[in-house]
Amino acid sequence: MAFDCDVLVIGGGPTGVTLAILLAQRGVKVMVAEKEADIYPLPRAAHIDHECMRILQEAGVADEVMKTSRRASRYDFLNARGEVLMQFEGADRIGPGGWPAANMIHQPSVETALRRSLATQETASLRTQWELKSFDEDSEGVTAHLASPAGERVVRARYLVGADGARSPVRKASSIAFEDLNFEEPWLVVDVFVDDYARLPTANLQICNPERPTTCVLMGAGRHRWEFMILPGETAEQVSDDAFVEKLLEPWKVKGAVRIERKAVYTFRARIAREWRKGRVLLAGDAAHQTPPFAGQGMCSGLRDAANLAWKLAAVTSGNADDRILDTYQPEREPNVRATIAMAIMMGRMVCTTSKWSALLRDMKFKLGRLLGKLPAGPPAYPPISEGLIASGSAAAGSYFPQAIAANGARLDAYLGRDYWLLSRGDLAEESVAPFADQLAAWFDKTGAEAVLIRPDRYVFGTGHPETLKQSWDRAISHGRGGG
Repeated sequence: MAFDCDVLVIGGGPTGVTLAILLAQRGVKVMVAEKEADIYPLPRAAHIDHECMRILQEAGVADEVMKTSRRASRYDFLNARGEVLMQFEGADRIGPGGWPAANMIHQPSVETALRRSLATQETASLRTQWELKSFDEDSEGVTAHLASPAGERVVRARYLVGADGARSPVRKASSIAFEDLNFEEPWLVVDVFVDDYARLPTANLQICNPERPTTCVLMGAGRHRWEFMILPGETAEQVSDDAFVEKLLEPWKVKGAVRIERKAVYTFRARIAREWRKGRVLLAGDAAHQTPPFAGQGMCSGLRDAANLAWKLAAVTSGNADDRILDTYQPEREPNVRATIAMAIMMGRMVCTTSKWSALLRDMKFKLGRLLGKLPAGPPAYPPISEGLIASGSAAAGSYFPQAIAANGARLDAYLGRDYWLLSRGDLAEESVAPFADQLAAWFDKTGAEAVLIRPDRYVFGTGHPETLKQSWDRAISHGRGGG
């Protein structure tokens, strides 16, 4: 049976569409099947970090996303009296990815931009109102049966990726279980249109008030969000009532300054799928992992999955790499996901304390930490890749390679392209990298490296002698394992 595409992606959300774009840019024939007719029109994810803006840059939508995003310079954790427990500053500064560190977004606008980009890719197609019903896998590929408005469709693909959300039919059909990380809290999310910004906070806030833990954050242009923890005994219907929501917003004194766009009850969970690859089936985004929202890494984690998978699937389907490189996907991504979830759980437990005595002890602990200068100035750096397709043992292997920015605002990735890069100190005089030479030289000085090979997802494969690095890279790709 002939193949209809190289990769069939189930799910047309940000993760699935970004993956499809990155695949198509590499010449992979890819189809996205999405069960809904249109993009979900209301806000969901709130935040994209600098690394994921870099991924959106590669997907061709970063500038468009930036036009509707907003930035807060601070992320404050306050107690019931409004005293600062912990404060992260610098969220509006440029991060290593070459974009502002934290960007508050309107998800439908991001998805619209991504779908426009997808439509320009010659080897990609999006099929809306196509719902996966079943699939069969054999040694050569996957045969998927989907329902569409015109009847049943059968799609034959080399690989199938489930980017189909937390309830993932792909994951369920593959009998992949979740590991529960023991965080489950129901919250009310209230999104509003803003008519008077002067009456709203300019920082992102976590109100650690045991009487009602609350989140208040910026969103994309023209919007703001509150999240209120649902207390024991309260029902979803009760807290969603207009009068109840109005009472929750009273202390913020925003009546007349905002109009409610959406009210929704969510249960914030922390879970990780035990297998992200099962034969020719892979999971990405919420299908593979779910995190509480406190660290703003839900959508970001899915975009990182897409960046990790895209170049590997492209290399395999083109015949340039061994299929075993796909086995490095979960070992490379899972430690990062676990770290982001751990951070979100730590923040969530700090915020979600409903015992006054526990809150008092927490407040005292953080006050002492501030006095002693022991509190972090920002979220911790997430772990580098420690195993997988890296030259383990060489300096900086597995670390994130920063995107240099030239004086005229040009970004390094646009100059060097989407393939792997092999850079040495001697290359810094070349015209293509001259605008970035000082920043690249600083990186070489810091690591003491003679040359560096950077993977297509902008993680460092390894450092050393250029010729040795290239040989090690070729060997790693052909054998499907690291070059250490």
